[in-house]
Amino acid sequence: MNHSAREEEWAVWMRAAIGGDAQAYHRFLSAVTPHLRAMARRRCDQLGAPVSEAEDVVQEVLLAIHLKRGTWDSSRPIGPWLSTIVRNKLIDSLRRRGRHMSVPIDDVIDFLEAEEHTDALDRFDVDRMLELLKDPQKTIVRSISVEGTSVRETADRLKMTEGAVRVALHRALKMLAALYRSETSENR
Repeated sequence: MNHSAREEEWAVWMRAAIGGDAQAYHRFLSAVTPHLRAMARRRCDQLGAPVSEAEDVVQEVLLAIHLKRGTWDSSRPIGPWLSTIVRNKLIDSLRRRGRHMSVPIDDVIDFLEAEEHTDALDRFDVDRMLELLKDPQKTIVRSISVEGTSVRETADRLKMTEGAVRVALHRALKMLAALYRSETSENR
């Protein structure tokens, strides 16, 4: 049976179910559930949700079909109506649970251990670049970008406003970026 013939058969059963035929409704639910399960699993996989989420979504979809079966326009195909319900229920489920990914620590432990190395040459380059700036820009960049001091602490220490410190930092970093670009283009 091809896709459209299958959906037409589902539509016939759903029309009969809406008309009160309990056996047709049972046939419809029995036939459509494996399709819904496959669709939910596929969508979970696409969205990076755990496959275990799919069964919960299927149960919610079946309940929604039962409660909303009267909203299906029987002159339209039933497949898109079902797909929309699956999509909406999966989105609802992800929103409720939050989209948290769980990754076993064994899978990422090798990436967590990182050697901290500050090469003397790197430190020399930073110091050399900072020497190209005038005070207070040099002090501000060293304080915030190198030492990790906050804008507020730097402003208090230099007796400047936070806004003035931000402007000076922005201008200094812009100047350093331009100097770095010109230096690296000369070395090519």
